[in-house]
Amino acid sequence: MSAEDGTGRESDGLPPGQRRVAGWPVSHYGPVPRFRPERWDLRIFGATGTAGSYAWTYDELGDLPRTTVVADLHCATGTTSTGHEWFGVPAAALLALAPPAPEATHAMAWAEYGYGANLRMADLTADTTILATHHNGEPLTAEHGFPLRLVVPHLYGYKGPKWLRSIEYLTEDRPGFWEERGYHRVGDVRSGKRYSHEEEDGADPDQLERWR
Repeated sequence: MSAEDGTGRESDGLPPGQRRVAGWPVSHYGPVPRFRPERWDLRIFGATGTAGSYAWTYDELGDLPRTTVVADLHCATGTTSTGHEWFGVPAAALLALAPPAPEATHAMAWAEYGYGANLRMADLTADTTILATHHNGEPLTAEHGFPLRLVVPHLYGYKGPKWLRSIEYLTEDRPGFWEERGYHRVGDVRSGKRYSHEEEDGADPDQLERWR
């Protein structure tokens, strides 16, 4: 049994119930979509501050602010691959360009084929949440989410859809694809809770801050 190091993390650097794996395993549900740049865009809609929607073409995506985040990737099945360097658009910068309404508390990240992952707004705006276009200095491969992948390092991987196409602001939480199939609505890796039967009434407001 590993002890905690005083920061709330396991002393081996991994969250509860995780084991380190080499490389970067490919894991997703369904086929890899075909990328058509002339038809591709990224949209933000729902409970926006202007009551309107926003959209960026693939070319316009390159004009958005960029940053680099180095973080691990945790799968709810219990595997962790470490030391990923993500490059792309910080989610907080995108939300500054398309601000949510004051009453927006959650968001749904939509990917190809109607895959959705629900997030608390605090998770979406976290400093390390990024809309990644590159990994370790190279463009994402199709299998790993090209052209755009949401990465939320403090949540399990099912909260970060590959092939991201839109973000919908919500005024109340609703389950996404895996949440409808029994996975935890929050998916915070520090809690070690993966499944809906482990959910409690009300989220711990300090949980996100302890992980940062």
